[in-house]
Amino acid sequence: MQRFVGNLGAVWGALGVFGLLLFAIYRLAPRAVEAYDGGLSTGHWLIAAVVCIFMAYAEGYRGFQTRFSPRTAARIRHLRDRPRALHTLLGPLFAMGYFHATKRTKIVAYSLTLGILTLVILVHRLGQPWRGIIDAGVVIGLGWGVLSLAASLYSALTRDTYAPSPEVPESLSE
Repeated sequence: MQRFVGNLGAVWGALGVFGLLLFAIYRLAPRAVEAYDGGLSTGHWLIAAVVCIFMAYAEGYRGFQTRFSPRTAARIRHLRDRPRALHTLLGPLFAMGYFHATKRTKIVAYSLTLGILTLVILVHRLGQPWRGIIDAGVVIGLGWGVLSLAASLYSALTRDTYAPSPEVPESLSE
């Protein structure tokens, strides 16, 4: 029974995180396309290229590939291997580090959430093409994030060992 609950928690945690990322892409992509359909000046194209490259690096590579994805995959592996009822029920929130995490992990999770919400509100106020240019960069970063999370999860769930830490308090890592 414990193995079933662990597998259920891992699947729920992974699907919830993927769902959140894919929903954001789904919501932002049309706004990005709208900006490019309206025609951009040479200056807009240059700024769009810089924004997209920056977001691919900062959000996609640095944010997702080197930090979020390995930690989230490790937490999903931890959930699979050491299931607890509350962790399984709130699998996506556990996977993202909102609770039963080290102090640092929780601070990062809540700070990023607050920062992202603030940026969403501010970018929403921008007109086209600026909003679409920024949204295109975010879509690229999120797309990279989905791919890096898939790769990290594959490694975490198919290998005998997985180096990244789930960043859970010591009492929960037993």
